[in-house]
Amino acid sequence: MKGIAARVAALSLLVAAVAVAVIAIGVLGVAQMTFSQLMVQAGQSAATARAMFDHSVVAVFIGAAVIAAVVSVVLAWLLAVRLARPLDAIAGAARRVARGEYQVRVERTGPEETMSLADSFNQMADSLQQQERMRREFIVNAAHELSTPLTNLQGYLEALRDGVIAPSAQQFQSLHEEVDRLVRLSQSLNTLAQDTSPSNGRALQTMDLVPAVRAAVELARSSFDGKAIRVQLRLPDRLPARADPDQLSQVLANLLQNASRYTPDGGMVTVAAEARPSDVLVSVSNTGDGIPDPDLPHIFERFYRVEKSRDRAHGGAGIGLAIVKQLVEATGGRVGAESQAGITRFWFSLPA
Repeated sequence: MKGIAARVAALSLLVAAVAVAVIAIGVLGVAQMTFSQLMVQAGQSAATARAMFDHSVVAVFIGAAVIAAVVSVVLAWLLAVRLARPLDAIAGAARRVARGEYQVRVERTGPEETMSLADSFNQMADSLQQQERMRREFIVNAAHELSTPLTNLQGYLEALRDGVIAPSAQQFQSLHEEVDRLVRLSQSLNTLAQDTSPSNGRALQTMDLVPAVRAAVELARSSFDGKAIRVQLRLPDRLPARADPDQLSQVLANLLQNASRYTPDGGMVTVAAEARPSDVLVSVSNTGDGIPDPDLPHIFERFYRVEKSRDRAHGGAGIGLAIVKQLVEATGGRVGAESQAGITRFWFSLPA
């Protein structure tokens, strides 16, 4: 703070000095000559005229110049302090954030520019705090998702080793299911870690979405039939859009798997697609328990679960919707969800 205050005060003093110099040239040079000529014409000698000028004007000018310099330095110092204090507070807060204190915020003080800077800093700190919260939750949830199948595998293997249970096809099937769960989790985490942004060089293709949607529904048909879930398709004859075929298949598979998991036995799933002026819209709706309003803004976050107590029979690892969001936004599209009156609807858009 002292540095900027001193620099502003010095600059102000320099400006005052230049102004005084310009005025001095005019007053002590031109004005003195004019005053002397007028006094001589009035009958006074040149020496008397100079003495009168020095006594009446020069002394006042010097006093005024000194006062102006002092006032300018004081005002400049006060202005610099007013500017520097919020900047110093922001700098101190930035150092605390760098040390991991993401809860730090700064007050909106000073001129409009420093208040705007404080707002930007607070917004950045809030974003970092949210990212840190999500990172911690991600680590905890990932550890939990890994520990459950690993614990099951360890228990089975120790029981087989100690002869507590006899090897059987059923036991090996259970071991295979746990390993398969770990593989799927690893693949999902790898997908989340990939660079799926448009700048990664992966080109989009113009394709017809209708066959892709129908194929995805047929692949998920067994999971629907196992719960006697009716599937209704509302598709046009043709629906061109720009997408990556592999990523689109994964998005549809995740949404259909999600619908199958949370639709009760005998329920209904509706898959619809339509063209809009600038994009296309695909939606997957299902009957059943809705999603509470407080949870809707968070369902696309990694490892987020509406019911924290859900077991794997009623919920996955909480990664599928995060993958959907990441893959859709990589194509320039958007995702969203709505839930009311016993109908939950997930939708995503793709560029036409």
